[in-house]
Amino acid sequence: MTDHSPGLAALQHRLAEFAAVRNWQPYHTPKNLAAALSVEAGELVEIFQWLTPEQSARVMDDPGTAHRVRDEVADVMAYLLQFCEVLGVDPLAALEAKIERNESRFPVPDEKEAEQRERPRG
Repeated sequence: MTDHSPGLAALQHRLAEFAAVRNWQPYHTPKNLAAALSVEAGELVEIFQWLTPEQSARVMDDPGTAHRVRDEVADVMAYLLQFCEVLGVDPLAALEAKIERNESRFPVPDEKEAEQRERPRG
């Protein structure tokens, strides 16, 4: 990402304007946006569906596939931002709160716990 990238709020506003001038708001309900988000996430998964873990790690090496990945990431992000806009969810605040909850739920293991996890069983 470059330093010239627009901020999240600017992108949300641009997406809202794009939909508004096309009179798409009646279709941008939480249910419809959640469904569209799921479809686009599925299209992203489809790119990786039959790849080995090694192939999936190199997917961006092929320009055609890299383009498809970027397009699907953009579609997922666009629908997620529109979904958040409609429901009044601040996506960055929601993410930060979720990370904080996960840090509490899954504390860093102490050295003894880490050693036990690494030891082969049997």
